[in-house]
Amino acid sequence: MASSPHPQPGPDGPGSGRSRLAEPTTEALPLVGRPAPAADGPRPEIPPPASPADDGDEPPLTALPDALGAEATGEPPADTPSGAPRTSRTGRNLGAAIGVGAGMGAVVIASLFLYRPSFLLVVALAVVVSVTELVRALDRGGYRPPLPPVLVGGLLMVGLAWTRGASGLVVAFLLTVLAVLLWRLGDGPVGYLRDASAAVLVALYVPLLAGFAVLLLTPADGTARVLLFIATVVCSDVGGFAAGVLFGKHPMAKSISPKKSWEGFAGSVLACAVIGTLVITLTFHGPWWGGIAFGVAMAATATLGDLAESLIKRDLGIKDMGTMLPGHGGLMDRMDSLLPSAVVAYLLLTAIVPG
Repeated sequence: MASSPHPQPGPDGPGSGRSRLAEPTTEALPLVGRPAPAADGPRPEIPPPASPADDGDEPPLTALPDALGAEATGEPPADTPSGAPRTSRTGRNLGAAIGVGAGMGAVVIASLFLYRPSFLLVVALAVVVSVTELVRALDRGGYRPPLPPVLVGGLLMVGLAWTRGASGLVVAFLLTVLAVLLWRLGDGPVGYLRDASAAVLVALYVPLLAGFAVLLLTPADGTARVLLFIATVVCSDVGGFAAGVLFGKHPMAKSISPKKSWEGFAGSVLACAVIGTLVITLTFHGPWWGGIAFGVAMAATATLGDLAESLIKRDLGIKDMGTMLPGHGGLMDRMDSLLPSAVVAYLLLTAIVPG
């Protein structure tokens, strides 16, 4: 009889004969040369890769008290630890801030009344410290502006502003820019435009603008002009702080400085207009409308200067420019309103009450 073309079933049923296919197994075969893992032992766990936020050396930006993330979400600040100095609603240590501010004001007033040219030393020292703080802050942000030519050029600007006036200030600034471009050549082409541009920004932002405070001092009534300039900026800060704490509800620039409000700005304008009108009419015998215009312009400039520095700090991911002044941060954190306001004060006082 001819054999069937299909395999015969075995004793265990269909497919159990020689032609039965091998059933797949789920047991892993040990690799050659590697011991097989224990059957009953726990499987090893592979730790997940560390994220940048797990790095213990640098806290994340949102861990800072006034970091952009914490402010933009409106989260309230953490409770003050026991024994820590009490702070205001804006996060300042008011006692330290007032004490440091009063001390700085005393130094400025003493330099103006005891020996007027000694005010140049105060400005020069402020320029050196502020430039150093700003360069270090930029360095943390990945920029590498050369410090020596900016420092030397800054002192040159202060000196020539006193001896040669506005033209000397401009010439010193141009020489500083040239020195920065030549100095940076020594570090090669990589990042040249980035670092040179950052250095020019520092030279313009700090010593050039500070030179206008020196120009305010050059007329015969220069002491009164400098005092008016500084007093108006202080009134802008105090008036804005008080009005903002008491009435602030509408943020002015939430993504840059969420604690600044339009109500606080109104307080700054009112305080500056009052002090400007009183001093210009009583001391300089100028028009009352000139005092109001001066005060409003100074309040706007001081506020914009504060916002501009806040924008730089947000971009660099830092809270303060330094830690030199308790309750304030760095000296550059106090110069932010003064620097642009010096330019406006010089131009407006020259037009309203010529020396």
